[in-house]
Amino acid sequence: MNRAQLLKKLLPGFIPLFVFIAADEIWGTKIGLFVAIGVGVAEMVWIAVKEKRFEKFVLFDTLLLVALGGVSILLDNDIFFKLKPGLIELILLVVLAVSAFSRVNIIGLMGQRYLKGAEFNDAQMAQMRRSLKILFYLFSVHTLLVFYSAFYMSKEAWAFISGGLFYIIFAVFFLFEWLRQRKIQQGFKNEEWVPLVDEQGKVTGQAPRSQVHNGSKLLHPVVHLHVLNRNGSILLQKRPMNKQIQPGNWDTAVGGHISAGESLEVALKKEAFEEIGLKDFSARLQKVYKWESEVEAELIYLFTTHDFKNIGIQSDEVEELRFWTKKQIENEIGNGTFTPNFEHEYRMLAQLKLF
Repeated sequence: MNRAQLLKKLLPGFIPLFVFIAADEIWGTKIGLFVAIGVGVAEMVWIAVKEKRFEKFVLFDTLLLVALGGVSILLDNDIFFKLKPGLIELILLVVLAVSAFSRVNIIGLMGQRYLKGAEFNDAQMAQMRRSLKILFYLFSVHTLLVFYSAFYMSKEAWAFISGGLFYIIFAVFFLFEWLRQRKIQQGFKNEEWVPLVDEQGKVTGQAPRSQVHNGSKLLHPVVHLHVLNRNGSILLQKRPMNKQIQPGNWDTAVGGHISAGESLEVALKKEAFEEIGLKDFSARLQKVYKWESEVEAELIYLFTTHDFKNIGIQSDEVEELRFWTKKQIENEIGNGTFTPNFEHEYRMLAQLKLF
């Protein structure tokens, strides 16, 4: 559920309060209370007839009006009634806190419930939690202002803080987030986008390449190709020293991202040609597994091939190409010569008895 939809969901519940504020100024507390309760009941009936659902938040708001308004009239003190918006906002703060700081995202679950078929990928959930944290801090300050105004400020100041200021804060935050997202999207225009997937390989969204390498651990698909010769040696590439990840280490012969909208086969052929000049080859998918490093999470499609005709360095992302024997690899494994990912895949290939 986005911010606009959340606002639309919460707004009906606050209508009785605003009606009371206006009616109280015109006719006084008692009549204002009856008018507000009447509006709340009418609102529930309207929603039930038009939308075929029971609006619990309006009922809660109306009952709270009855309780606090009744106490205020009996004790001839409106402080209890003034505290009502703050009490409602405390409930909102609890929902925001649980959604933003725990594993149970109530707002996200509400979105999936009310927006039938809606799914949020990891990137969207991370962005939602970030926004919910900001809202939590903003409305924490606002709630304190509501309680302060109830005790120490005029009724007019309390009415503005507890009512209008709430929506002003919401509107300013919504505008700021919209402008921020627009600026971010403009910065991503010229960047390669990659698909986001679940652990079964189902595409759940997409993200710029920089965003999947920034520690967000957004799962994205990658192709790896091991080139084997008849003697059981494995072709490895040496990573240049300017690489962000594992500079100067020996790695799988071919490895690269699948671009958004690109098939597995097309990505494999593209990466094989761009990195080692390999084309017109046949490959076999041996394994699909998840790999996590400090900066990223990948779903790796591991292929092998015995074709290596006319191979050669085609990219400045490869410093050197060389076949390694099994003995040479085992003499160096664990010494920092190879990338951890290659060492992991080497053990996989050994278990599959491919050399």
